[in-house]
Amino acid sequence: MKYLVIDVGGSAIKYALMDKQATILESGQVTTPSDSFDTFLAEIAGLYQHYSERIAGIAFSLPGVIDSEQGRSVTGGSLTYNNNRDFVADIQAICPVPVTIENDAKCAVLAEAWKGSLTNCKNGVVVVLGTGVGGGIFLNGQLYKGSHFAAGELSFLLTDSWHCKGDPYHYWGHDGGVRGLCRAVEHIKRLPPKSINGHQVFEWANEGDTEVCEALDAYTYRLAIQFFNLQSLFDPDVIAVGGGISAQPLLFQYIEQNMNYLEEHLPMHLTIPKVVRCHFMNDANLVGALQHHLQMTETPVP
Repeated sequence: MKYLVIDVGGSAIKYALMDKQATILESGQVTTPSDSFDTFLAEIAGLYQHYSERIAGIAFSLPGVIDSEQGRSVTGGSLTYNNNRDFVADIQAICPVPVTIENDAKCAVLAEAWKGSLTNCKNGVVVVLGTGVGGGIFLNGQLYKGSHFAAGELSFLLTDSWHCKGDPYHYWGHDGGVRGLCRAVEHIKRLPPKSINGHQVFEWANEGDTEVCEALDAYTYRLAIQFFNLQSLFDPDVIAVGGGISAQPLLFQYIEQNMNYLEEHLPMHLTIPKVVRCHFMNDANLVGALQHHLQMTETPVP
């Protein structure tokens, strides 16, 4: 039995034909329409027509706050045409097969719990370092969504405990995502805003650029602080870090150094977070969306 699995991002729609064991049999991507839901629907209809004779259902990973039980996209992230939409019903109007939806970061958690870094964990947290900071929480062997489907929206955590009324707000998603790291390097090197990406930052860091390494140290120090906060809140077995820059061994080297620093200098005794790399990289949302689909429609394969 095969499934069409679709990971909708702000700039690209990734899709894959997958079997029950999450083997990717075919894959590709198209540009995410930015103008209207009708244009988006036309892209999905094209994919369905191509695979309709071979699939038993469609699984979506979507940005935004997702009510997966009711099939609604409460918010659509940067895709505002998905705000307050009966998404599943709209898709099934043109694709008459079982359709499921889940938030993209929560799909990453499901992927890691099913076949990745959270396998055999009772409690875990996934932190995805992208443009902002995505995340998800796995508690007592289950994905935890919260009362409003928004648990794990780590980007919105306020990070400045000394904030005074009238001051600018500091969010983890602003400072803790890859864009925050790039912004710090751009400032140090007096480069124009949005002129570099994470790949360029780590190219310089791996070459031993002193200024960039200092920025990376400061960035991972702030990450380590938040990992201690997550450990205090949820007491997970593991914190798994994903996103494109998680492929960089230097990132984890600096995280470990700053975790050790905090362990030595914090005045209270705390459980030291176990921080690991996510097993799944760019395919995490696809794998998790499939697992969610299997959970919603049939007995999942162990």
